[in-house]
Parts: sequence; structure tokens; C-alpha cells
Amino acid sequence: MRLVFILGDQLTRGISSLDGIDPARDVVLMVEVAAEATYVRHHKQKLVLILSAMRHFAEELRAEGIAVDYVRLEDPGNAQDFTGELARAVARHRPEAVVVTHPGEWRVLQLMRGWAEGIGVPVEIREDDRFLCPPAEFARLTAAGKTGRMEYFYREMRRRTGLLMEGAKPLGGKWNFDAENRKALPRGHQGPQRKRFAPDAMTEEVAALVEARFPDHFGRLDRFGWPVTRAEALAALDDFLRVGLPSFGDWQDAMQTGEDFLYHALIAPALNIGLLTAPEVAAAAEAEYHAGRAPLNAVEGFIRQVIGWREFVRGLYWTEMPGYAETNALNATRPLPAFFWTGETAMRCLAEVIRGTRDNAYAHHIQRLMVTGNFALLAGIAPGQIEAWYLAVYADAFEWVELPNVHGMVAHADGGRLGSKPYAAAAAYIGRMSDYCRGCGFDAKARTGRKACPMNYLYWNFLITHQARFGKNPRMALPYKALAAMGEGERAAITAEAEAFFARMSAPEAPSGQLSLGW
Repeated sequence: MRLVFILGDQLTRGISSLDGIDPARDVVLMVEVAAEATYVRHHKQKLVLILSAMRHFAEELRAEGIAVDYVRLEDPGNAQDFTGELARAVARHRPEAVVVTHPGEWRVLQLMRGWAEGIGVPVEIREDDRFLCPPAEFARLTAAGKTGRMEYFYREMRRRTGLLMEGAKPLGGKWNFDAENRKALPRGHQGPQRKRFAPDAMTEEVAALVEARFPDHFGRLDRFGWPVTRAEALAALDDFLRVGLPSFGDWQDAMQTGEDFLYHALIAPALNIGLLTAPEVAAAAEAEYHAGRAPLNAVEGFIRQVIGWREFVRGLYWTEMPGYAETNALNATRPLPAFFWTGETAMRCLAEVIRGTRDNAYAHHIQRLMVTGNFALLAGIAPGQIEAWYLAVYADAFEWVELPNVHGMVAHADGGRLGSKPYAAAAAYIGRMSDYCRGCGFDAKARTGRKACPMNYLYWNFLITHQARFGKNPRMALPYKALAAMGEGERAAITAEAEAFFARMSAPEAPSGQLSLGW
């Protein structure tokens, strides 16, 4: 008899740990534990999503005749951590072996590696074959010099999968259509109505539990609409393919007040907990192109996210950990401002993105990278603090995907391993790609002065501070040329504005309406 331990982000019927399961002998173990809900203070919707999806998955396994030992968060005797609950289950069932699938977080893998000795039963850790590039293969590609940049890794994945290929050449003659995918929305544009899922009785029960057990966690539950079953996840994918994908390419970088979802896929939470798999999602998108229902720039841009970025950051995570998380190339040490939790800031771009994050446990990739992430980079927020925030507040955030994206792309804390330049921008970029600057109390064109947008003087101060590191980077030649053209007086004023802002940022929150404080 084997005990098959399924984690909350492994809700895939075809997962490796369930391969060869014998319903007549084997038992599946699933546990809800407080340690996993609180090692960062996860968004309430994220907790509801995972716990409800786990309970639905357990019921689907039972409907197949598979025995499931399911420990609920509120069960008496719950040890409230993975190791304690596994030990209790081994005592109950006396298995000959424990079978698990490779987890998504380094800390959990370290737990798994100690289980056999701790519980006195062999533990088999199987590869997570839901991904296209296993960690060992990524390490081999790294040794061969094929993972220095995501673009070259992505091309390798295209060749291996055959997606959007004509023999050995990419469809359309180009690997990447990103240059066509940077359009701003027309003024007053209304996005489509996106499919959301009303909570069923099981989800409502979980929501009540989360609200009672974790009342101080970030986020609201009244707008919960994430898919919690395989059937709902497939419906969410179908909605994206029909409603979102045809326009996804053109407007994937655009932002608009009150439009929280626009044309984005909204399937990452389901994908990252296993209700969908990357191969089926990428194949479905490719089929839309061949059927003439979605243009190549949209389909290529989406597939690049699924088999390019997603696989690349996972490979980077498992190849570079645990040391990767400890790097801090820009020596960023400032604490995360309180308004990242409250949303109470006069910077309209930040207020809008944090509002959407609170309401939905979601923000799309440009909001994460170029609004909250850009501010964190320019303000020198300590990488560990901004990483913990991203891990906590987004429903799709698991460390294997969150850490490289934030540590490398947002904070540039890895010194350029993931990206050759920091994703830093002044207010002009946000004004070009959104309507956030319209109606904001700050002046998006002013570099200094009481009403100057903090993004402006923080941006130029960032360039001044890190000129020794980035001044000769060819991808940053234009901004440094502009910086060189500034007079010493303006450079001094920028530095003074930034230092005053940092002092206020660390002080108790300012009264509302004091726009010069940047709150």
C-alpha cells in the first residue's frame, strides 16, 4: 500500500504521483494546514481558491473510487504543517512507501528530502511532468549556453514542441511579434465582459472559514470568481480563446482605470494549481490561429508567456536556488511602504493597481512590472519585502514563478541574470500606456517641484545612483544621454526631491491631500 501525498498546487488528475495508483490498495493524502496559509499572509481569495479547489479535487478522486484521506484546516488534531500531518497519516495507514510529486517551492523540497528519515518510510519524489522543460534539462541547456536570455530558450521550446512552426522556421518568418503588442487603448474603450464563476456551496463554506480564520489577511472576498474545478477552468480557457485572445496581442500592455481584466487570459491561477496544463493551453491557442479566429501576433505573444517565460523562470528558479534569493545587486534596503497594503496614495497609478489587487487577487503583467514593480525598483525597496508582497497578494503566485519574476525582472536584484537592463520608467511610460495620469494630482511632465510625479524624480535619481553600473549599458544609452544633458542644478534638485520623498516614505503616513508627500 502506498500513500500518495497531493499538495494544493498539484490538482491534476494526470500528475506523476497518481500514475499507477491502485484504488484497491493505495490512499491519497490531502491536507489543509495553517503553516501554508500564513508563511506569508496570503490574499483571502488565494486561500479560498486553493482550499476550495483541493476539496473539489478530492471529491472527484473519490467519485473514481480512490480513497482520499482529507484533513481539513479545522479538524481536531491537525498538526497544521505538512510534516506533522504526513507523520499522522503514516501512523494511520502504515504504508510501505510515500509517493509525492516534486513541489513548486525550494523550502517544501527540503521538507520532502527529510521525510523518509523522519517517518521511517521510503519517500519517492517524482518529476513534475506537467512542465515542458524539467530542471535537469534546463541545467543541461544552461551548461550549453542556451538559457542566457529567455528569447533563445523560447526558440528552443518552439522547436521542441513544434508550436507555430513551419518545419524548422517560425510561422510568419519571425520568432517574436512583441513590437506589435504595445498599443494603448483608445480613450473611453470598454473591455469585454469576462467570465467569472459564482461560488458554489463548497466554495462559500471555504470562504466563511477563511474570513473567520484569517480576518486580517489582505483582500476582499465578495468579488471572488476564480475557477475551482477542472470543468470551470476549461470554461475560463474557452472564454479567453473566444473573447480575449483575438485582441490580446494588440492591447496586452495597456492599462485602464476600472478595467481589471481587459483581454488577458485570467487562467494563471488555474494553470498554476494544476486545473489546466501548459501543453493543452498552448495547443488550444495555436488552434485558434489555424482556425482563423485569432491573429498571429496575439497567439505568438500568448504562447511565448506559456512555454517561454513560464518555463524559463521555473528552470532559472530550480537551477539557481537557494542562493538566487539572497542576491541584492542594487543594495536595495528600504522597507515596503504601508500604502502597498492600504492603497491609500495620491499616485493614481499605484492606487488603481493596488485597488484591483485587493479586489481580485490579480493584476496583469504590465501593472505588476511597470507600476507596482517600477515604483519598488525606483524606491529601492528591499527585494525580500517586495517579493513577499507579490507572493502574498496574487492568486497565481507560487515561489517558483514569483521569485524570478520579482527578484530578476522587478528588482534587478540578480544583477542581470534574467534581464540585461532594469525595467525602470518615468511617468511618461505610464501615461502612454494608461489613463492613470489623467485626473491625478501629480504633474506627469514635471521632474521636480511640489506637484512633480514621484515616478519622475525617482526615475532620474535611480539613474544617477546607479550610473556606475548602468551608464555603459547600450540598452540604456538614451536615458543616460538625456541625464548628461541636464545641468548640475537640476540633477541636485532631483536628488534632493528623492531623498525627501524617501524620508517621508519611512515616516508615519501623511494626512490626506498633502500631494507633495507622494501618498
